[in-house]
Order: sequence, then structure tokens, then C-alpha cells
Amino acid sequence: MTHRRDSNAKHAESAFGDMDEIVDLLQAAENPFAAMLSFLLNRAMIFERTNHLCAGKHERTDERNGYANRYKDRSLKTRLAKLELKVPKVRDRDEPFYPTSLNAAMMSEKALHVALAEIYVHGVATRKVKGVLEKLCGFGISAMEVSRAAKDLDDVLDAWRNRRLCVIPFVQFDALWCKVRQGGLVQDAAVLIAAGIQEDGKRTILGVTVAIGEHELHWRSFMEELLQRGLTGVRMISSDDHAGLRAARKAVFGGIPWQRCQFHLQQNAAAYVPKVELRSEVTRDIRVVLDAPDHNKALEALRLTIEKYETTAPRLARWMETAIPESLTVMQLPPEIRKRLRTTNGLERTNQEIRRRFKTIGSFVNEASCLRLASAILMEISDEWQFGKAYINIKEEAPTTA
Repeated sequence: MTHRRDSNAKHAESAFGDMDEIVDLLQAAENPFAAMLSFLLNRAMIFERTNHLCAGKHERTDERNGYANRYKDRSLKTRLAKLELKVPKVRDRDEPFYPTSLNAAMMSEKALHVALAEIYVHGVATRKVKGVLEKLCGFGISAMEVSRAAKDLDDVLDAWRNRRLCVIPFVQFDALWCKVRQGGLVQDAAVLIAAGIQEDGKRTILGVTVAIGEHELHWRSFMEELLQRGLTGVRMISSDDHAGLRAARKAVFGGIPWQRCQFHLQQNAAAYVPKVELRSEVTRDIRVVLDAPDHNKALEALRLTIEKYETTAPRLARWMETAIPESLTVMQLPPEIRKRLRTTNGLERTNQEIRRRFKTIGSFVNEASCLRLASAILMEISDEWQFGKAYINIKEEAPTTA
């Protein structure tokens, strides 16, 4: 144990360098504080990698756990300055290495961005924002710097919303409602959201927009924008059965299999049940169909269920005949990934987080302020997904057959 502590101390001393190097760095830098922060963060990451590998540079030891593999350049915009970082990489590791010091710095900045977004959507004056940020950051900020920070925030969010997309096998659409003031009136506005599952099985937010209403025109424009940004390789789309969304999906993604959200399907069924006391029984019968082990067995269970209600609830039976097959598309996929893809519940949990943040606002001053906050929240969530575990494993999965 003593040997390990001595080794760590030696690695730390090597990673952080000597005082002469630091003095030379500060004297040459235009922004000494930012240079020092970059220097310390870079060295901290090197120290983390050394500890991760259990060996220093060119060190021979039986405890070595992989090898250093150069660096990846990374720029990080902070409240102080733009930091130029070199993120160390490793190879010959079963688990990927990612410096916790960098992750902590990124989370701090994301928290500041979200806080700034929430302040601005309330319509708070720049002078008041200045006071809040001084308490938050611990140092003085001028009104000009606050305005510049707001502009930088909008630039970051706009760039994120318009970033280039790629192959996304599974796409989900959903919407939530909020209140927006327009022309002196408070109106209902829809926050349209698209999420996807990448080829590596991880989730990502593809896009977000705000529109007055959830009409086909708005959904269609939103979907076409995703295609223009490079969305390709879509094998299945999941959503509820909103009329505007359905029409837009058929127009833009015609021919791509559609999975009707099973959760929303069961909610929709209640409107066709003639008696309240029948609802529990109908729910169980629908669940039997949806939980069938394969597509053929699901269709057989559906046939029996329709026959059961043809006399007692004919309207329900007719609805089942057309609606339930739309929720069986997922049966074409391997059983191990169906559960994650048969509903849009994962995206619904995201919507709950947005609603929680929106709750304190009441009504937004305009659509732009609503889009700003929604984008900040979704960018934060999407980044967390990218650093987390895969949502599903689709590496060995065969292509979908419609």
C-alpha cells in the first residue's frame, strides 16, 4: 500500500509539472486565469489516466492496466473563457476511459446554462440577472458580459438544434403543451420533440420546436427539417395516434414501419368502452394481445378478443380491429429489445422533467423563450444519455420487415 501511495505521488508530481513551467505559461498567456485553468484541468486528466492505467509514462509494471493512446483536442466554453483541452485516451481496455474532472467541468457549465435559460424566460432584466450570476459564480460580471452570455447561450442552443444527424434506426415523436403569450393573449403551444436510438444503442434527442398547435403542417415541417439535417437509416417510428402527427408521418416517412405506442393505445381504449365496470376487463384482454410471444399468436388473441366484444361492445370491437394491429409492429423485432420500443414511455419521462421545469413559469413571454428553456433541458438530458449505458443492444439485430 505504501508503494502504491509513493507511486501515485510521483505520478502526480510528474503530471502537474514544476513551478517554472507554470510561470512561463502565465507570462505568455493573454488570459492568464483561463490558461491556468486549462493547464490544471489538462494535468488533472493526465493524472486520472495514469491512475487508471496503474502505470506512468514508459513505466514497466505488472499492475499496468492498458496503455496511453495520445489525446483528443476539445474546446470547452465556460463562464470565464474558452478552454483548449487535450483529453487523454487509452487503448486495450474493456471499459472506455473518461476523465471525471472533465465531466464535472461540463456538468457545471450545463447547470449554469440551464440556470441562465430559466432566468431569461422569466423576462428578468439584465441588471437582475447580473446580481444572480454574481452570487452563482462568486465574482463580478458586467451587464455587457451578461448580455453576451445570453447571446452565447442562444448560439449554443441553436447550434445544437441544427447539428448534423446521421443513421438513427429507431425514432420516437411526442409532444407536450405549455402556455405562451402571443398578441396579448395566452395561447396553448405544443413543444414537438423527436428522440432516437443510435446504432450503438444509446438514446439521443434529435430535435425540438415550438408551435401554436399540433397540426399536420407543424409536424410535417419539423420532420422535414430532421431529414434536411441528415437523418437517415430509420427502420421504425414510434408515436401516439395524434391525427396531425399521423398525417405528417405518412407524408414524410411513408413506407417506414410505424409502432403505435401501446401505453397510449390502452388509454385510447377507454373512450370505446360502453360501461365503466368493463374497463379493467378490457385492459386485461388488450394486455394479453400485446404480451403475446410472437406476431401470429398476437393476431389470434386479437381475433378472440374482437369476437368476445362484437355483441356487448361493437364500437370497441371495430376500434380494436384497426387500432391494435398498429401496436404490433414491434413484434417484428427480437424479443429482447421489444420492451424498450413498444411504447414512447422513455420520452414521456423526459416530458415530465420538462413539465417540472415549466411549472414555475406559468406562461412564457413568447415562443422563443419557451424554445430556449426546452432546448437547454433537452440538451442536458441528451448529453447524459450519451455518457450513460446503451438503452438497447441492436448490434446483432436483423433488419425490420414490415
